[in-house]
Amino acid sequence: MIVLGVILLVIGLIAGIGILWTIGIILVAIGLVLWVMGSLGHAVGGRNHYY
Repeated sequence: MIVLGVILLVIGLIAGIGILWTIGIILVAIGLVLWVMGSLGHAVGGRNHYY
């Protein structure tokens, strides 16, 4: 999710499309929150493990 957000940020910046920039920021923020929650040991999406 973080990678997709960064890609959208870059495309939005190059193409000058504001909605891509906004969606990219939202995806990066959500991805970072989920990543931090997962690294702290909280169950993300109802799963404690990746398997």
